[in-house]
Amino acid sequence: MSVEAKPDTKAPRRRHTTPPPGSEGTLMRRTGDWARRGPLLPALVFMIIVTQLPFVVTIVVSFMDWNAYYPDERGFAGIDNFRRVITDANTRHAIWVTILLTAGVVLISLVFGLLIALLLDRKFRGRGVVRTMMITPFLVVPVAAALLWKHALYNPTYGLFNGVLKWLFGDNAPQPDWISNQPLWSIIFALVWQWTPFMMLILLAGLQSRPLDVIEAAGIDGANQWEIFRYMTLPHLRQYLELSALLGSIYVVQNFDAVFTITSGGLGTANLPYTIYQTFYTAHDYGRASAAGVIVVIGTIAIATFALRSVSTLFREETGR
Repeated sequence: MSVEAKPDTKAPRRRHTTPPPGSEGTLMRRTGDWARRGPLLPALVFMIIVTQLPFVVTIVVSFMDWNAYYPDERGFAGIDNFRRVITDANTRHAIWVTILLTAGVVLISLVFGLLIALLLDRKFRGRGVVRTMMITPFLVVPVAAALLWKHALYNPTYGLFNGVLKWLFGDNAPQPDWISNQPLWSIIFALVWQWTPFMMLILLAGLQSRPLDVIEAAGIDGANQWEIFRYMTLPHLRQYLELSALLGSIYVVQNFDAVFTITSGGLGTANLPYTIYQTFYTAHDYGRASAAGVIVVIGTIAIATFALRSVSTLFREETGR
């Protein structure tokens, strides 16, 4: 007698698989993402039109031989404009002036900003009012600040500096023409007055993020104020100093207002932005001016890259505490 095999009555197990990319769940998720991002699209398109399209046009023009005085000679120039910018003696001098101006303003502003931040970090009556007053120079319109220094302070006839000298030493006091005698330093000090509050704000934020318990323990162990500043406060402020220097360099390297207002680029004070202005509006050499502008943007992007790295590192350290 043969035995028939019993059929397998167990139901097969169902396997849970993720829905394919074109399934309803994925479609709904993507629809939700676009619904959240949709309101931002007009602003994004506006920013691209305002910021990126002019820069693209500038890049295109930088490769063209385009001078308004010679309209019939317009054409493709290749890298000749960049070569002319780099080899031109006036442009090289403008680059050197830009480096000196940026380094002088940033370094002096950092020193003054650190000293003021150390003073404002202490507790005293009216500290909030003093902090607000110290920020005021940074809020002044750059052209107005340059006019203030040129006429109210530097003027050899009625300026404040010569008035103070006459008040201290009498009618025989020297009355120098500050802008004519020290043109580059005149611009540097005007910019230092305006950018010191910016450095002070960043460094003051760094001072207020110090671990106070560690500093108090160091004081109990016998460390004096100079040792605490040198071995604890200054290392803690290193990244804040780097961030201040990088951000300040990004803005100062593009400065045009002070040079144009105080000296009009004369007496050897024409920096690269002012030289670009002269090349574009006076010489009407649009190709060479655009090439110089592209070089400035590339240098600014390089500085901004280091600034962003410093900011990200600073945020990671602050988050990890």
